[in-house]
Amino acid sequence: MRLMIIGTLSGQIGTATKIAIDRGAKVVHVEFIEQALSELRSGRGADLLMVDVSRDIAALNRALQAERIVVPIVACGIGSDAKAAVDAIRAGAKEYIPLPPDAELIAAVLEAVASESHQLIYRDPAMSRVIDLAAQVASSDASILITGESGTGKEILARFVHRKSSRSDKPFIAVNCAAIPENLLESELFGHEKGAFTGAVARRVGKFEEADGGTLLLDEISEMDIRLQAKLLRAIQEREIDRVGGTKPVRVNIRVIATSNRDLMQAVREGHFREDLLYRLNVLNLRIPALRERPADIVALSDFFARKYAEVNGVPPRAVSDAARAMLATHAWRGNVRELENTMHRAVLLATGTEIGPDAIRLPDGTRIGDDMLRVGTDPVDRAAAAAVHAARSFVGRTVADVERDLILQTLDHCLGNRTHAANILGISIRTLRNKLKQYTDEGVHVPPPGDPRYAVQG
Repeated sequence: MRLMIIGTLSGQIGTATKIAIDRGAKVVHVEFIEQALSELRSGRGADLLMVDVSRDIAALNRALQAERIVVPIVACGIGSDAKAAVDAIRAGAKEYIPLPPDAELIAAVLEAVASESHQLIYRDPAMSRVIDLAAQVASSDASILITGESGTGKEILARFVHRKSSRSDKPFIAVNCAAIPENLLESELFGHEKGAFTGAVARRVGKFEEADGGTLLLDEISEMDIRLQAKLLRAIQEREIDRVGGTKPVRVNIRVIATSNRDLMQAVREGHFREDLLYRLNVLNLRIPALRERPADIVALSDFFARKYAEVNGVPPRAVSDAARAMLATHAWRGNVRELENTMHRAVLLATGTEIGPDAIRLPDGTRIGDDMLRVGTDPVDRAAAAAVHAARSFVGRTVADVERDLILQTLDHCLGNRTHAANILGISIRTLRNKLKQYTDEGVHVPPPGDPRYAVQG
């Protein structure tokens, strides 16, 4: 955690700095906004700005936006001045911390910034294999290409690799190549000299230099213009970059991780991506399975998001019911983890009983997941066709072993844990069923034992 404190705070700055350092933060202190901007332009960077409320937070926020420097602001002030707090939030601060500083409050803010959206939650064997491979290759300096559908968690996996690497105490810098306009991406990556173009009011160090010693994530690399790809290739090969408007190269020591949700070989064939750059980036490949390919993760993530958003919204925590879990497990999840997270956030707000039931699991338009089968009417042929489409859709992108496992576990659930009845329905021997269940347990899948309380009849 890199923390920059801006202002004097009437002597309280020393106390706040000591608390932050004790909590593991690397702290830089400047008095004025221009000094802060100079530090940020220089590439020393920050993960959080803690700003004296007497400083012009609105001007700071405008300057950060104009120079595309993304870093959250927390305002600080002596006492609990409600007006000052409101003005600071309106000016762009994320939080307001009253001073003298409370150690637990500062720790909570630092923890929130450090862990926000970076937690790696998984249980499914398909994802476990990816994580094991990521941990195995993390210690090398080889470039890594992480592929997978949008919303599967590619940046989270990249951060995991960084934490497991020898560079973990150095910066992790992420650049979304799809979110930055084409004409600005070059200066964002490589930096620029003062006057290099209109709006270049000062020398600005790019993300390559800011990540020096650490890891640079190039998110959605497939969206980069092919002309800029040549300069990127040279930077990766030679470990040196040229600032826009610069006169001499700058050496950098970084590990590059790239992500893509597109087929880059197809992009090469279509002339949109350089083949030599692909080979340079794809020394090691980590493919994240789609969420529909890892049903055990659906359960783990839905439980995690249910707890998270109950706390965020100040509502009583509710467990996800078995019926709701079954509904979640059969959905196609085209938006993957991102879609599941939004769905569970809605479910937490819509749930009314002691559990999160099927009625709370709804799509953005308010319809319940699976209700597409109910809208086809009562005609048996129409309903059979809709059921077939729904079933087929849930199988797409999944292996035979995954489908077999789900069928066995769902049948066991239907039989309230009775192994003999489940084996009869499945048309297999009880010995085969027991062997399969032992295999799933060894793979880390939760298999409720006979007599589990969840199967008790509720009277």
